[in-house]
Amino acid sequence: MNILPVGIIGTGKYVPDKVLTNQDLEQMVDTNDEWISTRTGIKERRIASSEQASSDLAYQAAQIALENAGITAQDLDLIIVATITPDMAFPSTACVLQEKLNAKQAAAFDLSAACSGFIYGLANAANFIATGTYKYALVIGAECLSKITDYTDRNTCILFGDGAGAAVLGVVPEGRGFRSFELGADGSGGELLKIAGGGSRNPSSPESLEQKQHYIYMAGQEVFKFAVRIMGSAAEEALRKAGMDKGDVDLLVPHQANIRIIQSSLNRLELPEEKCMINLHKYGNVSAASIPIALAEAVEEGKVKEGDCLVMVGFGGGLTWGASVLVW
Repeated sequence: MNILPVGIIGTGKYVPDKVLTNQDLEQMVDTNDEWISTRTGIKERRIASSEQASSDLAYQAAQIALENAGITAQDLDLIIVATITPDMAFPSTACVLQEKLNAKQAAAFDLSAACSGFIYGLANAANFIATGTYKYALVIGAECLSKITDYTDRNTCILFGDGAGAAVLGVVPEGRGFRSFELGADGSGGELLKIAGGGSRNPSSPESLEQKQHYIYMAGQEVFKFAVRIMGSAAEEALRKAGMDKGDVDLLVPHQANIRIIQSSLNRLELPEEKCMINLHKYGNVSAASIPIALAEAVEEGKVKEGDCLVMVGFGGGLTWGASVLVW
């Protein structure tokens, strides 16, 4: 089988207008700007309106990505939405988005891998295109984490925000495109980061609501230790699979969860901070949307040039991780 070179041909991002600052959180819970900034690097995050759902954010990001790719929604063969905050349990947010875009001929499905979801989505879409099954795919990370955040829990409410990032994938010239993917999971750590209520294990009930089982639960220290270990090793493994090494990296685009985790990855990869896209101070942790928002912003700001080697890497609930090497 002839394997085609696949890359990203258009990116886009959208974040809601409402800003929630550290100073705002000081009025809500027992915390302060210095504590949040020092431990996380986050200064503010965006919050969706009561009328906005994940598909609405995804639609805005998709429109920009399609325009930048020079194609229309009708050209799409596949839509993948990575999210842990779907509009509803079913139909999928991807199907809702397909209708909004009028992308009638596109297959559509959601993917749940938490903060690693965008990388998982890219790997799926790239394989469909590389084998000639499809020509164009839209991969989106979209989250309304404010809808599942407990704003009385100071350990989690300081971290999360809302937004969407999109990428259009297609065939690119030889020597360009994705060189490798490294995906992984460790289900034994599933209890460390979860929403316990609302599924078939613990259906919605007065008790699940009273016990706040529909909000994010995170064992912060354990997740932090996992992230520090896995981010660097996943990036190194993706580089090894691509036949490249640390010295080849022009830009690292990491999941934007915590500045100390990002700095740990930079140290392991022996990269200076100027070779890393960091925007968590503006948006916080946007789960599956973090990496595509950062990527779209890097492209907007001219930090990505043709021929550059990009490493995207993330970790998330599951526990999951994913990394990719891409030649722009």
